[in-house]
Amino acid sequence: MLDKIAGIETRYQEIERELAQPAEDYQRVVELSKERSELEPLIAKMRAYREALRRRDESQEMVDGDDAELAELAAAELADLEEQVPQLENELKSMLLPKDPRDGRNVIMEIRAGTGGDEAGLFAADLLRMYSRYAERQGWKTEILSLSDTGVGGVKEANLLIKGRGAFSRLKFESGVHRVQRVPSTEAQGRIHTSTATVAVLAEVDEVEINIPESDVKMDVYRSQGAGGQNVQKNSTAVRLTHLPTGIVVQCQDERSQLQNRLRAMSILRARLYEMEEEKRRSEMDSTRRLQVGSGARSEKVRTYNFPQSRLTDHRIGYSSHNLFAQLDGDLDDMLDELATQDEAERLASVA
Repeated sequence: MLDKIAGIETRYQEIERELAQPAEDYQRVVELSKERSELEPLIAKMRAYREALRRRDESQEMVDGDDAELAELAAAELADLEEQVPQLENELKSMLLPKDPRDGRNVIMEIRAGTGGDEAGLFAADLLRMYSRYAERQGWKTEILSLSDTGVGGVKEANLLIKGRGAFSRLKFESGVHRVQRVPSTEAQGRIHTSTATVAVLAEVDEVEINIPESDVKMDVYRSQGAGGQNVQKNSTAVRLTHLPTGIVVQCQDERSQLQNRLRAMSILRARLYEMEEEKRRSEMDSTRRLQVGSGARSEKVRTYNFPQSRLTDHRIGYSSHNLFAQLDGDLDDMLDELATQDEAERLASVA
């Protein structure tokens, strides 16, 4: 780790020297200043770590020396430093971990009803509300990109755009199969049913990052459908895009114009393609380790919502809470903190 620290410090010193020179290229100055500001917290932590190591070595020499009074004073400081050094080292390791390039992005969240008929659709609607409420608590903006309902208050499929600083970093572990156990309102005998819904969390990207040739996309248009299948518009404004190289299909019908629906469908398609590329990159970098907090695969059961016991359980980290209804109202921070902490602990262990 010290070798890596030395390389970062050398780069920081190079930036300092270059910024001290007369500026001719303003854009270059802006870029260097940004890089310096990003490195400054790490440099401060590195220097604190080195200083703690130096003081620990000095205290150890005094403890081993011939001066009994000095040795006693040094022993007390050494005890403190023996606690500080590992703590600083862990903090430094955490700062050195590669950052997920998607963390600061907005989120496109796809929610689909799974097994369980109408009850699965009602549960998908509950999840859509839960994430919308969480976003509201965070001061983030939400926008429904597309919504297909079941006609009985449920959701077949929904695409929710969540705009806010760090949205992806907070929600990225939500991908997977979510399972609900409860008595449906239509159940006359009071039996508990199990239903599922799937969640996919995608990072929003723009056209510059993911360029999709027009020849790779087939577009079909049709009339928008309302609840129960009735046509709600006479014009063909709904859009279905098929990405020919991958077979990915995206549909949008909620906007009033064909152009608006196409733009929304393209944003979802770009997000899906970007996620595919990121998954490939992560697999290449991390082929020997699979995080316990999940691969993000839609087939992976990540959480159970047990209504009779008012219990929410995240199976990846062993998290359990009897505060289900508050969490369904968007009180998710404690659980999301646990997921983030577990992820960081595993990444630290992998580089230790």
